[in-house]
Amino acid sequence: MLDVDGTLAPIVARPELAEVPEDARVELRRLVGRYGLVACISGRTGADAYRLVGVDGIAYVGVHGLELAPDADAWRAPLRAFADVDWPWVEDKGLTVAFHWREAPDEDAARAELESVADRARASGLEARWGRKVLELRPPVDADKGTAVRTLLAEHGLRRALYAGDDTTDLDAFRGLEGCEVAVRIAVASAESPTGLREAADVIVASPAELVEILRVL
Repeated sequence: MLDVDGTLAPIVARPELAEVPEDARVELRRLVGRYGLVACISGRTGADAYRLVGVDGIAYVGVHGLELAPDADAWRAPLRAFADVDWPWVEDKGLTVAFHWREAPDEDAARAELESVADRARASGLEARWGRKVLELRPPVDADKGTAVRTLLAEHGLRRALYAGDDTTDLDAFRGLEGCEVAVRIAVASAESPTGLREAADVIVASPAELVEILRVL
C-alpha cells in the first residue's frame, strides 16, 4: 500500500503538475499481478489518484481514507464555507479543504496567517491538520489512512503488509499496520518530513526514485 504525492510522485510546486514516473508504473503493474492487494491511499480523491497513477488493478482510496466513511458526507456544507476563504491556493476536495503555501513569497508569514483559519475551523467543529506546507480541514470522524489500511486488509483477508508514505497522514497508515503478522513501514523522508516519520519507519528512503528500487525486489 502506497501514498501517492511525495511517495510515488515527486513533490512539485502544485499538485496538478505532479507525475508518477513510468518506471514506478512498470513496477506497480508487475506487483498487481503478484500480490493479493496493491493500493494507493491518497490525499487526492480516489478518481484523481487513479488519473495520476494510471494503473488498473489497484485499489484507490481517496481523501486520506474519508471516502470509506459515510458519516463524513454530513460535513460537506461546513467545509464548503471554508473553500470560499480568500487564499491564493485553495484545494476543495469535497470532504476536505486544503490551503497550500508552498509558493508563498514569505512562507513563515503565510503559515502564521493560516493559524486563524485553523482556529475558525476548529470552532466550527472541523479538524485542522498541518502537513507539508499545507493546512487541511477535515470532518471530525473516525476515518483516516489507518482505518483505510485496516479496512483493505480485512476485506482481502491479509495479515502481512507494507505501507510507504512521506507525510503526517501516513503516520496513521503506519499505525494501521499494528496487529499484522508482518508489517513493513517505509518512510520517504525529506527536509519537510513531519516529526516522528523516520522514527516510526522500519525502512527509510530519500526519494520516490529510491522507493522504486525497493519495489523492484518485491
